[in-house]
Amino acid sequence: MTLLVAASSAAGPSCYSRLTNEWICGQYFTNYRHELVDATVEHIQLTVVSVLLGVAIAFPLALLARSYPRLESTVLGVSTGIYTIPSLALLPLLVPFTGLSKETVVIGLALYALTILVRAILEGLRSVPDEVRESAVGLGYGAGRLLLKIELPLALPVIMAGLRVATVSTVALTTVGSLVSYGGLGNLIKDGVTTNFRAELFAAAALCVVLAIALDILIVLLQRALTPWTRGAQA
Repeated sequence: MTLLVAASSAAGPSCYSRLTNEWICGQYFTNYRHELVDATVEHIQLTVVSVLLGVAIAFPLALLARSYPRLESTVLGVSTGIYTIPSLALLPLLVPFTGLSKETVVIGLALYALTILVRAILEGLRSVPDEVRESAVGLGYGAGRLLLKIELPLALPVIMAGLRVATVSTVALTTVGSLVSYGGLGNLIKDGVTTNFRAELFAAAALCVVLAIALDILIVLLQRALTPWTRGAQA
């Protein structure tokens, strides 16, 4: 085992020594704090960059589908079809073009996020009442100003709901990046499985869950900050 090398404490054997291999081990968090922090930071970076790239790609695709109804089924079909490709196959397919790098993981995760983000943005824009749109046009709003000032703010609740799902999904999928050695906490999970290091496996998996919950809460708080007018309606 690559990580079962820590010496036993003075008071007795460690909970992850050669003699014991417990799932929950507080001493592991202490002794491997730097490894856990580095893996968590990498996991957050990969998740955030992938989701942002997904949004950057999904937004124009959603606008294209809305502007040209004939292309809607094609756009949604392609974005949804990507998700049917197993992650164990998608990342190796990208390696010849991007190498064993973080870019491989980021591109793969962004493509998977399109399944949720394109549909969420499209449905969010469509949720804007027609009368609101007509009133804005009557006040002299052009297409660009209408989109930025009226449609996007009103579509935010639906878009943010999709963003939450995409983010939590990406946190889970990031672990697959361990295939190319850039999986954040997934690297520790892979090592824990390979070496039967239970404390490492449990700690990394638990941190993935905590990270997903934390990012979900942050997005909810961001939505509340960006849409203050919805607070009164909810109350």
